Amino acid sequence: MSREQQAVARARKAFETGRSRSLEHRIRQLKNLQRLFTERQKEISDAVKKDLSKSEVGTQLYETLGLEGEINLTIRKLKEWAAPRPAEKNLLILADTAYIKPEPLGVVLIIGAWNYPWAVTIKPLIGAIAAGNAAVVKPSEVCVHTAKVMEDLLPLYIDKELYPVVTGGVPETQELLCQRFDHIFYTGNSTVGKLIMEAAAKHLTPVTLELGGKSPCYIDKNCDISIACRRITWGKYTNCGQTCIAPDYILCEPSIQDQVIEEVRKSIKDFYTDNPKNCADYGRIINQRHFKRIMALMEDSTVAAGGENNESDCYIAPTVLRDVKPEAKVMQEEIFGPLLPILPVSGVDEAIKFINKREKPLALYVFASDDKVIKRMTDETSSGGLLANDCLVHYSVSSLPFGGVGNSGMGCYHGKFSFDQLSHLRGCLIKKLKMEGLNSMRYPPHTPEKLGWARFFILKTVDLGWLGRMALLAILVTVAAVVLQNYFL
Repeated sequence: MSREQQAVARARKAFETGRSRSLEHRIRQLKNLQRLFTERQKEISDAVKKDLSKSEVGTQLYETLGLEGEINLTIRKLKEWAAPRPAEKNLLILADTAYIKPEPLGVVLIIGAWNYPWAVTIKPLIGAIAAGNAAVVKPSEVCVHTAKVMEDLLPLYIDKELYPVVTGGVPETQELLCQRFDHIFYTGNSTVGKLIMEAAAKHLTPVTLELGGKSPCYIDKNCDISIACRRITWGKYTNCGQTCIAPDYILCEPSIQDQVIEEVRKSIKDFYTDNPKNCADYGRIINQRHFKRIMALMEDSTVAAGGENNESDCYIAPTVLRDVKPEAKVMQEEIFGPLLPILPVSGVDEAIKFINKREKPLALYVFASDDKVIKRMTDETSSGGLLANDCLVHYSVSSLPFGGVGNSGMGCYHGKFSFDQLSHLRGCLIKKLKMEGLNSMRYPPHTPEKLGWARFFILKTVDLGWLGRMALLAILVTVAAVVLQNYFL
């Protein structure tokens, strides 16, 4: 057996022991995971620094702080999430017990991404543990130092049989995808997402695909452009633009384009000084292959700010492109780098048409003081998430589902949504071997009278208090007696 086969087999065997099902075990594992981020922050930050040139503070702010909050929430709410959920009943089953029981799926494969290697790999793992599953964790090989730290540290804190870490590149991932899983959770691009889905289809394995796309950002001319551009600058250039929900391009009227450029330029200076290359808070492109790809995207566009670069250091300055055409190279794929194209449009009507002609994005941003503009964007477009008057921060709200639609992905997670996504919500109806007279309406021979009774019982829903339910139950007993007398005696 290959190393990947062995890891999956051990996880399956561990899951079959049943130890991952108890709430006590789940909470203990989550607390251990939380302890990892408290005790090993330096190793985590050092590795991320080597991979992405993130500062230690930046790593905590954008990687581990959110994970600690997610763990806290999950521990606090797990008993509530895992409890049976009452189901609404019709008259026919009023005397019976109907509920939804969340159950573990089994063994989950989690394939992480390199841009936020801890955040997007461990957050699904938190959901998998909370739901009572086993999980095979595959960190991105692109972040080689972080993958090694993850491989070394996770087995020291959480059950290494239930939650093994498998490192490696494309061959190892392909070998994993040949194995049977009960769910696959992938974060990355749509090209690989299609391959994941194809591999999953062989076993009818459900998937969650957290992909990306070109997330548009519309600026209304009547909003506070200075504040809007400050927030957009932060959202765009954080992690050197390597964020799946970064604003990919700006749509605005030509009359405010120069002001937008100037305000973005000011914010770049405020955040990253006159020389971002020497700023500890400004990162680097992950590798030279991506550096060359991003530089090629600028070839047919006009640079309005930035543009400086250094291939040996994988450095590209925060860059603004002006008067960009829809057919420009930079508009043909997700940028995933520090380039901010500005496309002039005549107003909100043209912006909405432009957005709707393209694939549905993972995020959509609108900056406007007028609630009517925000409502139009909300009502007349489709995207994984929508955020008005800010960027990125909806990712941090655990009460909101995070996920794509169409080409930007399927399924969602964060908070309770992670738990539900990685659980089987089992519908349960518990009846008693009594009141058989009520069942005569469904047994042959079928008659119009029986159909009439069936329509009454099935189509009527009830929302009664305890006394009301008791009274209705007494009525049902009487009806059952009448039906029994008419059809059986």
